[in-house]
Amino acid sequence: MSISSPANKRVFLASIATETNTFSPLRTDLQDFKDSFYAAPGQHPPTPTLCSAVFPVARDVAQKYNWTLIEGTATWAEPGGIVNQQTWEMLRDQLLAELQAALPLDIVLLGLHGAMVAQNCLDCEGELLERVRQLAGPDVIIGATFDPHSHLTNKRVSNADLITAFKEFPHTDFVVVAEELVSLAHQTSLGQIRPSIAVHDCNMIEIFPTNREPMRGFVDRIQQLESRNDILSISVIHGFMAGDVPDLGTQVLVISDNNPIAGQTLARQLGEELYSFRGKTRPEFLTPQAALSAAIASPVKPAVIADVWDNPGGGVPGDSTIILRHLLQRQISNAALATIWDPIAVRTCISAGAGACFSLRFGSKMSAAGGEPLDSVVTVRNVVRNATQSFGQSIVPLGDAVWIDVDGISVILNTVRSQVFNPDVFSNLGIDPLKKALLVVKSTNHFHAAFSAITPTILYAAVDGPYPNDPATNTYQNLTRVLWPRTQNRA
Repeated sequence: MSISSPANKRVFLASIATETNTFSPLRTDLQDFKDSFYAAPGQHPPTPTLCSAVFPVARDVAQKYNWTLIEGTATWAEPGGIVNQQTWEMLRDQLLAELQAALPLDIVLLGLHGAMVAQNCLDCEGELLERVRQLAGPDVIIGATFDPHSHLTNKRVSNADLITAFKEFPHTDFVVVAEELVSLAHQTSLGQIRPSIAVHDCNMIEIFPTNREPMRGFVDRIQQLESRNDILSISVIHGFMAGDVPDLGTQVLVISDNNPIAGQTLARQLGEELYSFRGKTRPEFLTPQAALSAAIASPVKPAVIADVWDNPGGGVPGDSTIILRHLLQRQISNAALATIWDPIAVRTCISAGAGACFSLRFGSKMSAAGGEPLDSVVTVRNVVRNATQSFGQSIVPLGDAVWIDVDGISVILNTVRSQVFNPDVFSNLGIDPLKKALLVVKSTNHFHAAFSAITPTILYAAVDGPYPNDPATNTYQNLTRVLWPRTQNRA
């Protein structure tokens, strides 16, 4: 039950987040959460993670808002395969026990991703929000942040008072969106606003980078619409095409101030505009050979090539050797690649030590789609224990990592899977990215904000692999409706 009073609000914070690629050869368990990020109650660091920014944001305003914070566990696993059911149930029940111990409450704020799938649960976040509502009671304000690459279900909408999703892709605004959620929850608790959620299903699935048109202008416009005509917040759920779930797809969510008609009308209008963008939002995807030729021809260095479908941020292993083989075949030097996930090869390089030169087999352990392992004579240039990179204000772990030289190409091998976000993935290993003619990064678009600050030459290379990148032919089994560009539900 709620114990709302003007004097003080009791606010519970918690976060469970990962993005599940149901087609991935990987599986996700508790160790994956602990490897990426795991903070027990009261142990969340001052810096935010992608899905737990509600913690530092709420701390910053707690005194001003006269909030008493009760912090639960916060954890995040790098996107991967289906979550072990025991792991999901343990994390879910742990959060619910922490919530139960914190009662009575006025506000519950959760940092979620929105695309988690467990062995026996296709809607983990919906199940969690439903149980949180049952425990907290009907009068407690429940709010959550979501990644736009998520799934929006009726169970989530019906059990939450507030949902805000990152507007930007790359997700440079995850702290801003947490600030928005915290502010709306505060206003709601004072009776200043009465949130009403409206949703429009766009019946499509696509990739929507916001650093380019038409999405750049679309996001700018929806930001201008917020705080006008009873509209409190607008979120676009892009959807996650690698998740085989019933509610896969793009949706628009509008929160109005007790004006459901205005909210629904705007959600429909924006959804129809989004639908008109279908097939027009992706960057140009090149073959590896075409991308390499364009990079070599570019007068501006370094050139950056993104290996978009071997992106660990999409739940795949990130151990493909295909583009590296193209580099070697064309005898391209003065290049650097980040990263190839291979804990065994890293362990071997650490044993050999910096300066060692020896024969090493590395890469392509998890899937035939990643090519064949490479057998090369390598030189270990540097060893970094517990390596990291930056993503905005967040520190992203790479685990133990090594820089090896392969025929003049600098390659980073790591032990904790992560897509590439920032050029410091190279500099933190001792590689100066500005002195390289070519940088290859495994990421779909999150790299763009930081790398565009050092070069305008950015190219996207598409190599088919374990990421299901064509929704027209993906073998979905749980999808309940026809979405563009599909003509039927089952392949």
